[in-house]
Amino acid sequence: MKNDCLTSCSVSRTYPTFRLATIAGLLLWAWLPALAADVDKDILLQVDRRLQHESYEAYRKLINIEPDGSRKEFVLYTLKKGREKVAALFLSPASEKGRATLRLGENMWLYIPNVGKPLRITSLQSVTGGVFNNSDILRLDYAAEYNVEAAEKKTDHIFLKLKAKSAGIAYDRLEMEVDPKTLTPRSIRCLAASGMLIKTLTFKKMKDFGGGLVRPSVIETVSPLQKGYRSVMVFAKINAKKIQDEVFTLNYLSKLEELR
Repeated sequence: MKNDCLTSCSVSRTYPTFRLATIAGLLLWAWLPALAADVDKDILLQVDRRLQHESYEAYRKLINIEPDGSRKEFVLYTLKKGREKVAALFLSPASEKGRATLRLGENMWLYIPNVGKPLRITSLQSVTGGVFNNSDILRLDYAAEYNVEAAEKKTDHIFLKLKAKSAGIAYDRLEMEVDPKTLTPRSIRCLAASGMLIKTLTFKKMKDFGGGLVRPSVIETVSPLQKGYRSVMVFAKINAKKIQDEVFTLNYLSKLEELR
């Protein structure tokens, strides 16, 4: 009788503990995908911050190279604030000087001096006529446009598969290779919803821009849809800068030169 009591008492004391452990295990199992998604999203957020300050000004050159070797160059002064506000002013060539572009989320405009009100443009068009489209030139934070579908640690890089948050984004999917030490991209494959490769971006030449920003200073792109053509983006300066919200309005496009 005593033994029976000991056994039953032991079971009664053990059962609640076992049940709690089981429930905790099931809850953890249910939370694992969400925890993994948060970790993956954090990687993408870190990539964004390693590429640029939250609010900054930059000087960069865009070079379009044609199959015959001929080149056309553009110099742009760029301002960005937060995740979804970008403005760019053309400094050269002379034929483009004074033109300016504005992006607010998925909406984009081109200002041409003496033409009247700014014109609406799309992400897949190109104000410079090269392989870089307007979405590339007026780049938002990646985390603003894409969700992380998968993240995988490879031997020498982190592989991210990104899915566009809406149909209006230039590329339906991105496949990004990230340097695990610097958390900056090495390459990005830009894909259509069908899986067709639209272009590949390659990030090169790490540079210390000051203010704690160390990132690739050169981005090159090629596309199987534009064989023989190549475009290069070279960043000369990137400086953290406080910018007023009024700068990112249509009425301010004609006055961007005043901020330099």
